[in-house]
Amino acid sequence: MKIGCPTEIKPQEFRVGMTPDAAREAVNHGHQALIQKGAGLGAGFTDADYIATGAVIIDTAEEIFATADMIVKVKEPQAVERKMLREGQLLFTYLHLAPDPEQTHDLLASGCTAIAYETVTDNHGGLPLLAPMSEVAGRLAPQVGAWTLQKANGGRGVLMGGVPGVAPAKVVVIGGGVVGTHAAKIAAGMGADVTVLDRSLNRLKYLDDVFGRDFKNQYSTAGATAELVREADMVIGAVLIPGAEAPKLVSRAQLSEMKPGAALVDVAIDQGGCFETSRATTHADPIYEVDGIMHYCVANMPGAVARTSTQALGNATLPFMLNLANKGWRQACEDDAHLLNGLNVHAGKLTYYAVGKALGIDVISPSLALKA
Repeated sequence: MKIGCPTEIKPQEFRVGMTPDAAREAVNHGHQALIQKGAGLGAGFTDADYIATGAVIIDTAEEIFATADMIVKVKEPQAVERKMLREGQLLFTYLHLAPDPEQTHDLLASGCTAIAYETVTDNHGGLPLLAPMSEVAGRLAPQVGAWTLQKANGGRGVLMGGVPGVAPAKVVVIGGGVVGTHAAKIAAGMGADVTVLDRSLNRLKYLDDVFGRDFKNQYSTAGATAELVREADMVIGAVLIPGAEAPKLVSRAQLSEMKPGAALVDVAIDQGGCFETSRATTHADPIYEVDGIMHYCVANMPGAVARTSTQALGNATLPFMLNLANKGWRQACEDDAHLLNGLNVHAGKLTYYAVGKALGIDVISPSLALKA
């Protein structure tokens, strides 16, 4: 199979879909790895690094899309890339379709088969291809939130860990999953006063058993959330409903009750954001103010640490990529129900229920798509 990896073109996206190690594995399994010239530079990988693995360097994205049987990326294809997708081609990347009707309609029109990293599952009920970037984004969230809190950036001018005689910042993390746990760990490590909200009692028990001395946790009700948000210096939105649009858990009306200059960090922005006033931003212009509250809503947070993120993502996606290449997508998905859960689009049909519900589009089951 010809596996193509184009350069990411989303603003300030420095990750790359295939590491040199992944390219070497593909070549060793009898496939062609086609890497666009300069695709890995943002993550610290040179064309020479790829050539040494047996990969072929291709000058343009147009050649990649025209030649490859499977396209491997990091971020969702941008409009110019979606025009290059073709019927029967396999796309393997993050998609986040629920809040993105334009991308969804373009993918359906292309006739391609699209498998989304973020909806592939595992035997433990987890999301193994989303987890590495969730870990990165969670660990970044307190770091970028602390920067947002600085007075020069419009924030309250509060130091995360305080100093002797001065209380630390109060940080509220909404969601105790992978993102929330890593965010809480880092925020607590910075010395902040941290509370995690979640609706799973089992998750709260786990957090208490493992991190009870590091940060607090509380059952998430609307009342508890509102009370903690009012007192917070920083709120980190870390809620995920797989494949679906994120619920809005902090309303615009609540902003007037918050401390002026408090920071909202929305890690759920890829799925539409969990604050009513969230809108996607970029690393070039990451923050904005609404009603005196600072918002950090960068849609590709892990792109800021591109080398770490690329390596972590590559470790997770490699076995699935090889499975798809070795067997073809139909056989690979038939053999692995978890990979089949990643199927979002096939031959002009939507195959993921949560996306169809969010966008009002009819859906066929993935199993029917296999037989089509």
